[in-house]
Amino acid sequence: MKRRFATAVGAAVLSLALTAPASADPGAGPDSGADSGAGADAAARGHGGSGGSGGFGRATLTGFAALPALTFVPGSEASGARLGTAPVNGVTPPFTGQPVQGFSGIVRRHDGTFDVLSDNGYGSKANSADFLLRVHRIKPDFRRGAVRVLGGFDLSDPDGHVTWPLTRADRKLTGADFDVESIVRTADGTYWIGDEFGPFLLHVSPSGRLLEAPVPLPDVKAPENPTLEGAEPTLGRSKGFEGMARSVDGRTLYPLLEGTVAGDPAGTLRINEFDLRRQAYTGRRWNYTLDGADHAIGDMIAVDRHRFLVIERDNLQGDAAKTKKIYLIDLRRPDLGKTLVADLLDLANPRRLGGFGETFRFPFQTIEDVVILDDRTLGVLDDNNFPFSSGRTPGAPDDNEFITVRLARPLGADPRVHR
Repeated sequence: MKRRFATAVGAAVLSLALTAPASADPGAGPDSGADSGAGADAAARGHGGSGGSGGFGRATLTGFAALPALTFVPGSEASGARLGTAPVNGVTPPFTGQPVQGFSGIVRRHDGTFDVLSDNGYGSKANSADFLLRVHRIKPDFRRGAVRVLGGFDLSDPDGHVTWPLTRADRKLTGADFDVESIVRTADGTYWIGDEFGPFLLHVSPSGRLLEAPVPLPDVKAPENPTLEGAEPTLGRSKGFEGMARSVDGRTLYPLLEGTVAGDPAGTLRINEFDLRRQAYTGRRWNYTLDGADHAIGDMIAVDRHRFLVIERDNLQGDAAKTKKIYLIDLRRPDLGKTLVADLLDLANPRRLGGFGETFRFPFQTIEDVVILDDRTLGVLDDNNFPFSSGRTPGAPDDNEFITVRLARPLGADPRVHR
């Protein structure tokens, strides 16, 4: 979703912080259920209903780390020239560098580091032409409460796979070219990225080089689609692929739209299936129904063959925020059987992590990253919409926060998910 408002210790620390609690739980072992096991079937029964009633119970905050809002890529180009010169949440554009911001997708690298995807920049095609699309490598240090940026790579199309004009002559991709919102990594080390402007799927190398032409979604086009050619769009502005999961066997992608396609029931979002071997859509499709027509999704990740986690949120921030939830869904059920696994506005915080009270709220307008760390622990990150969002402290730009959340009971995930 677009912005509308407004560094660490090694892998051993992360591993200790995340796995010690789960290892004490007898239900969290590798035999606690895969996609066809008893755990999956139990989760598929009796936990659906409107708003995900009959959920897991209250989840607990187990880790907190933050990357300051005013973090920029070292030696990078200036940006934000089209934001004007009036202060926004106390920050005055333009900026002397490229902000490390807008985390809209995450990939776990299983060494204590993560790849995180910055989205299209400052909120629209019109103001983001000087924002370079980039994947950052980060490392959270939950003992110190900080996030370290280790490097990253820009996205580019030097081989000319994009057939329409790009913003830059050097063919580095910008926020005026694509609105990238989701990312997965495949076994060969390449990445697939979901875009909202087309919507397109982008296949890039480990260094960010586009490997083939953007893959369109048949019969669905957003207003920003460069191939629209005067036709009526069938999707709202920047309402393309917000979430995208990779199947546990690595053969399939499940991109999830953020907006309702014209002619579909209001408040329903299409989940499509994409075969990575054939590099084509299979034609299979499911509908995710939002709790409210004004809600949106933030991310999607596979739990096993049939079940997935989805972030659903309202468009509010700070004290006004009411819905920031993570649901478990099951593609075998006609209604997807939404089960609430974590309410991000009501997390137990008995250790008062981050200097917060015994109830922790993650009150950001856009929460767009969820990763499974073990069978009872999730990592969740916000998209801080720099410099516009101010959900944590009114009048100040939000940091990029990385939290870990322990669920009240195990997911029964396929062991390949968190191995």
